[in-house]
Amino acid sequence: MVTSTDDEGTIVALLDRFRLQRLPQALALKEKVDGGGTLDDHDITFLEQVFEDMRDVKPLVQRHPELESLTARIAVLYKEITDKALANEQGS
Repeated sequence: MVTSTDDEGTIVALLDRFRLQRLPQALALKEKVDGGGTLDDHDITFLEQVFEDMRDVKPLVQRHPELESLTARIAVLYKEITDKALANEQGS
């Protein structure tokens, strides 16, 4: 069984990775698609990894409901990116 201390370390690591890596890349993608761009293979690979990671952290979020609001906001950001990218792709 995972202890609270183990979860805390995992949460800190995940938040650091999000803040330092994932969020800057997500914001760059949002700017790209908001400007009419489409996703390239690198962008799609990044998003696939993000969605896989979100699936993997689901049990952690279930154990720590205080994270639900943050993860929901993150999910909305990625949905906005993919929706806009799809609209751009269909419009081109």
